[in-house]
Amino acid sequence: MTMNTQHEAGMATTHRVLILGAGYAGMAAAIQLAARVKRRDGVQVTLVNPQERFTERLRLHMTATGQQLAEMNITELLEGTGAQFVRGWVTAVDADAKTVRSDDDRVLHYDTLVYGLGSVADTTAVPGVEDYVYTLNSAQDAELLADRLARLGSGTVVVGGSGLTGIESAAEIAERHPELNVVLLGRQEPGATMNPKAKAYLHSALERLGVQVRSGVEMMKVLPDSVELAGGENIVADVVLWTSGTRMSPLAAAAGLTVDERGRIVTDATLRSVSHPEVYAVGDAAAIRQGYGVMHGTCQGGMPTGVHAAVSIARALKGRKPKPFRFGYYHTPVSLGRHDAVVQFTHPDDSPRRVYLTGRRAAWYKETVSASPWPAYGRMKKIPSSGAFWPRGGRFTRVQDAR
Repeated sequence: MTMNTQHEAGMATTHRVLILGAGYAGMAAAIQLAARVKRRDGVQVTLVNPQERFTERLRLHMTATGQQLAEMNITELLEGTGAQFVRGWVTAVDADAKTVRSDDDRVLHYDTLVYGLGSVADTTAVPGVEDYVYTLNSAQDAELLADRLARLGSGTVVVGGSGLTGIESAAEIAERHPELNVVLLGRQEPGATMNPKAKAYLHSALERLGVQVRSGVEMMKVLPDSVELAGGENIVADVVLWTSGTRMSPLAAAAGLTVDERGRIVTDATLRSVSHPEVYAVGDAAAIRQGYGVMHGTCQGGMPTGVHAAVSIARALKGRKPKPFRFGYYHTPVSLGRHDAVVQFTHPDDSPRRVYLTGRRAAWYKETVSASPWPAYGRMKKIPSSGAFWPRGGRFTRVQDAR
């Protein structure tokens, strides 16, 4: 028997689980599944990501202002789980052949795929964005912006997009660089989904920081030194940070998986692709319908999807049926610099409750939430069943029955 034949014979008895993307959801899936199958023969868990550094997307607005964060190494996070790590860019998925191509020259085979290639800033919808803006797609992007801001000295920074990322970025830049003029542009007013009192607090905080808010505007074009609005008005800009809208990787659609109008994989109730049930979709990459509608991409919802996919795969390997995924939102925490924040508590459908936090208590809460993945990952490695409970504001809520 040749070495290749031996290899193929050995692989035939191994169930290969390939996880694409080491974001919050992908890491949760890899650690949770590897911990659950660690003592079982015949299951191989492999995580694929273009870099070994874990990107703390919840804190990229801090990196963008020159603040040093602890570097999280993916191989260290996986240490002791038995999961393998492959560094590489995923360039193609063949859902029929059950293969993934990495860096164009490496082919990885799978029996079960967890697709967690999340979203990036949409730089294609508005002319000039691809040429002249900064984004927070990665730690490297954020570091480039930090370097530019540090060298700017004076001038105007325009933050395009008034969603949560735009708000946090504008506040952080204004606090760390009081010498700069910060302008926040967007269609909606900041905090549009909050209750009136929480929204009013957010606006007063932005005003205190000196952030100029322009809501109800449409950005039509980005030029080398300005942003053109609908109607012809130009906002002078020395630097533009783009946080307006996201887009998905085209790989899922190109692979023949059923996707929605935004390119997200359409899943059934258990997070499996409706067209290819051996593929699970997690985090931003998935169009997951709940009773209140399709989930939107956040770490709050992303990590539970990764845990659920892992538990479902572990159940399937034991001959059991995966259970439906159920998730309800709990809060919307928004930092307003390092010592201020607003936390809007929500109903499960993400509509605002009357209860909210502000000030230093809210800042502590937000920082605790941002740091929660690391102890959660550690608990999963030691006690896999802990992954079925997800921390929400100091309490634990069951994601799905892990038995």
